[in-house]
Amino acid sequence: MRLEDAAHPTFARHETFHPRYGWFRKAYEAACDNSKVFSDPDATVELGVGKNMVRSIKFWGLAAKLIEDDPCSKNRHQSDVVPTRFGHLLFNLESGWDPYMEDPGTLWLLHWKLLSPRSLLPVWWVAFNEFHAVEFDVEELQLACSGGIDTASSWQSPRPSSLTKDVTALMRTYAPAERTSRSSIDDILDCPLRELGLITRSQATEKHRFTIGTKATLPSAIATYSVLDYIALSDPGANTVLLSRMADEPGAPGRAFRLNESELAETLRPAVELLADGDLALSSHAGAAQLAWKGDDPSSLAEIILDRYFRADFDLAKAQMATLPIGAGVS
Repeated sequence: MRLEDAAHPTFARHETFHPRYGWFRKAYEAACDNSKVFSDPDATVELGVGKNMVRSIKFWGLAAKLIEDDPCSKNRHQSDVVPTRFGHLLFNLESGWDPYMEDPGTLWLLHWKLLSPRSLLPVWWVAFNEFHAVEFDVEELQLACSGGIDTASSWQSPRPSSLTKDVTALMRTYAPAERTSRSSIDDILDCPLRELGLITRSQATEKHRFTIGTKATLPSAIATYSVLDYIALSDPGANTVLLSRMADEPGAPGRAFRLNESELAETLRPAVELLADGDLALSSHAGAAQLAWKGDDPSSLAEIILDRYFRADFDLAKAQMATLPIGAGVS
């Protein structure tokens, strides 16, 4: 997938704030209560944060696809927002999958949503999908992101300062916090996606590094949902997909989760095996591993898998993830 198809040309709309604990839920709940909440003169009082943070909370809600601009709004200049179907499914207090963000799988799911088409974070998309260095410093990452953005010929080049802000927000979101004399406890502890461990620091070189390989905390059901969600967005109507494509194609879950083909296969297997009705299957055709499903609507099956996971049907899958042998292939 090309960057221009995968993302909107939006830069530094987070007001330099990375997503904080509670902000994803706060964006959804605020939109449920009042579609005009983010443009309300009393928004700072209603949300209990400063003016810049109001805009940032709105951005992260939009970026995670929990809220969206109100399609029924007649005023193009009014920033009305409404919850998305995904927002309701995840955070509804009465029937939502995880309204209080208690399940670690929710963080992986939100990570996927931030990068999935069409992303509001093109710099992040380039970093995860087109930056191939394992170890890096921030300057190298920023240079690569700048080059990647320049390949989008139909986009107007962003300001260098905007690129810097987006790279800084990415590092604050995923990388371990650096303790300095100016660090506050909020800076060190306040971003939930750091728990994913996707970016660490090399003890040998002191450089940052993307964590590659099987992720012990990535639920099989979340990875399987992401594959089906990606196909629904990029190739609607398909009922099979090669795992090599899902591992290697820019924009696909393998890039987002830093998994190669065999690691993706072993991550998907527990969820596939627990769908005993045979709606989903891993197989090998002419030596190529593939995922196949019944019907031509992968998005519906993706929702069913998440529903079963969050309703505890996939507890066994979580346990199996910890016992799978490294390098296990598909049948």
